[in-house]
Amino acid sequence: MFVGSWAFGGLVTADGYSAVDDAISRLAAVGADTRALMTAGFVGFGVGLPIYASALRSAIGGLAWTAAAATGVATLAVAATPLDRSAAVDTWHGVFAGLGYATLAATPLLAAGPLRRMGNAWLANFGLIAATVSATALVLTIGGRSTGLWQRIGLTAGDVWIATSAWAMVNGTIGDASGGSRQRRRSGQRRPWSSARR
Repeated sequence: MFVGSWAFGGLVTADGYSAVDDAISRLAAVGADTRALMTAGFVGFGVGLPIYASALRSAIGGLAWTAAAATGVATLAVAATPLDRSAAVDTWHGVFAGLGYATLAATPLLAAGPLRRMGNAWLANFGLIAATVSATALVLTIGGRSTGLWQRIGLTAGDVWIATSAWAMVNGTIGDASGGSRQRRRSGQRRPWSSARR
């Protein structure tokens, strides 16, 4: 929903918008013809991330879920502070957007350790790559050149990892209702606390 909003919005806007040079948030700015569309994308992402975070906490534990939840909250704050309302609102918008980008990049990074301990090295490695791309793109947006392009690269990297990890939870590759790893139990490995109880 989030990616679709800025992808489609950038194509249909009649405001001379540049997906390469202009920030995604300009699609939701006060007076933009795509404001409703992009705001809906922000809200959908903002609501979905805390739900995802709850599942991630049950599946792998650790601190990654807190970063995911923070991303959702920051995104909702971005939606509530659209650009061009006032100078003060623009400043808060930038703060919330920065927090959202940083926590999005942190989510796969913080998940890498728990995933590796559960035997999901491929998803852990993918997370490290996604976190690196996302964080690097975030830094490059500060330069003021090709801001929209770098935002899209960074956000897409984080979003693809989230979608992949969500699918892994759905199909049972990581986690289950009791918070353990099905893959670990299939391989005959004991839970860390099972031997202690014996």
